[in-house]
Amino acid sequence: MDTKLTLKLDKDVIEKAKEYASSQKKSLSEIIEIFLKSLVSQENENNEDEIQISPFVKSMSSGVNIPADLNYKKEYTNHIILKY
Repeated sequence: MDTKLTLKLDKDVIEKAKEYASSQKKSLSEIIEIFLKSLVSQENENNEDEIQISPFVKSMSSGVNIPADLNYKKEYTNHIILKY
């Protein structure tokens, strides 16, 4: 069930938010609802001591485990040597 909510915000923030919503082909209400849902779900899912990772960053995860002691410079150097 939808319920009306009245907010007082800076005029410039509202205008920029409307432009963003329009560029996403969504209403400003939808954008705010999505944000509030993600905010509430993150609060429930995460312990306050943990670093919160945004859903966008989580979606970029490849699932590959990289060893903690990996020497990036050595690996890159070997890659360049093999390439050329």
